[in-house]
Amino acid sequence: MPRSMTGFARAEVKSPEYTLVWEVRSVNHRYLEMHLRLPEEFREIETALRETVRKKLQRGKLEATIHLQPEQGGDTSIGLDPDRLAQVADACRRIGAQMDNCAPVNPLEVLRWPGVQIVRELDRDALHQQSLALFSEALDQLIDNREREGAELAVYINQRLDAIAAEVVSVREQLPGILQAQREKLQTKIAALDVELDPDRLEQEIVLMAQKADVDEELDRLDTHITEVRRTLKQKNSLGRRLDFLMQELNREANTLSSKSVVSETTQAAVELKVLIEQMREQVQNIE
Repeated sequence: MPRSMTGFARAEVKSPEYTLVWEVRSVNHRYLEMHLRLPEEFREIETALRETVRKKLQRGKLEATIHLQPEQGGDTSIGLDPDRLAQVADACRRIGAQMDNCAPVNPLEVLRWPGVQIVRELDRDALHQQSLALFSEALDQLIDNREREGAELAVYINQRLDAIAAEVVSVREQLPGILQAQREKLQTKIAALDVELDPDRLEQEIVLMAQKADVDEELDRLDTHITEVRRTLKQKNSLGRRLDFLMQELNREANTLSSKSVVSETTQAAVELKVLIEQMREQVQNIE
């Protein structure tokens, strides 16, 4: 079944030290385009992340963001180096003794001094592996969402194909009557002129008129394209580009049918076909 190119997914994992969250969203795009929003500590795995996307998706504009939130009271809590803190405090006192009206030292400014804070380092390799696994899980969720929407698009397209097929059947059933009516119309006009014509020449003109108005070939090609669209919708590989091409072919036949129309019934049928094809084309633009 086809996949839509729009979707959203969120995957989360918690540990005693932190919460890791991936948010992934995608929209339709002619090619596969990736935008990964990563903090510096995750830049090392960007290539692996992109490779994971290429293995799972074929088209669409993807945006992925990772959030790393330390847990309160976990092993990532901030500690202080007492020796370094004593050195900074002593320096602040000596500076204050040498200056008049010195403002009090801001503790937050002291924390920013190199070496005062001691932050327990996370296991970087384990964090990266966990991030990659969680990203793959988020992509799988995204694909599930895209497949559900793709199934809805397939239903919508098949409904329009049914309507197109019904129009083709209707025109095909009317065609003999249309040609006969054109023959009678021509004969009536000639009779009104009250002139004598060569019967063979008259028959030749009627045959030429019938050939110009004959749309059997266009109707056959419309049936063929309808069958091909239905077959394509059942494939597993990337469908969007092929479906887009088939929409162009359907529209080409509808235009030819319109140009050959000699009565209002076929003109109206051609217009209805174009409307249905355009409705499908708009939805096909969102299929991977």
